[in-house]
Amino acid sequence: MKITYTARKVTLKDNFKERVEKKLKKYDRVFSENAEVMVKVTVYKNRQTVEITINDNGMIYRVEDTKAEMNEALDIDIDKLSRQIRKNKTRLAKRLRDTAFDEPLVDEEVEDEPVEEPTYELFRKKKVSLKPMSPDEAILRMNMVDHKFFMFLNSDTDKISVVYIRDNGDYGMLESEVEG
Repeated sequence: MKITYTARKVTLKDNFKERVEKKLKKYDRVFSENAEVMVKVTVYKNRQTVEITINDNGMIYRVEDTKAEMNEALDIDIDKLSRQIRKNKTRLAKRLRDTAFDEPLVDEEVEDEPVEEPTYELFRKKKVSLKPMSPDEAILRMNMVDHKFFMFLNSDTDKISVVYIRDNGDYGMLESEVEG
């Protein structure tokens, strides 16, 4: 795995980088050697956010947590990543390396409990008519209907986009792009 670090409002120490590499090493058997890992650490006044994004063969895994200490946030992120992979184990097995799930991902002893496979059932289907508008207008409309996201046709780029509210209260935008 190729690990790239981004630090905002902080200088990362070597011992933190070593800790990240040690924790991510257990995923070597799950991800290919070409997997790209982005570790982003942001320090706010009294909290620190660690975000880990893994891109491997078009599959993206992302976890983020904010705690008082970055090491604590890193530990929680690693736990979340393990749960994410374990939860989708059968679906991921088709896309990941064949031997990825031969051994458990966690270091502790794992009891042989039958794991219920989650089913993804679509409960509601809704058609959306896309009206060309600016991202600012889309955010306004999203807030007016009190939703967490809003899909629209971006009048600036002529692409289908989605604006959303992030966990920290800021706004984000997803823009469509055809993979080629």
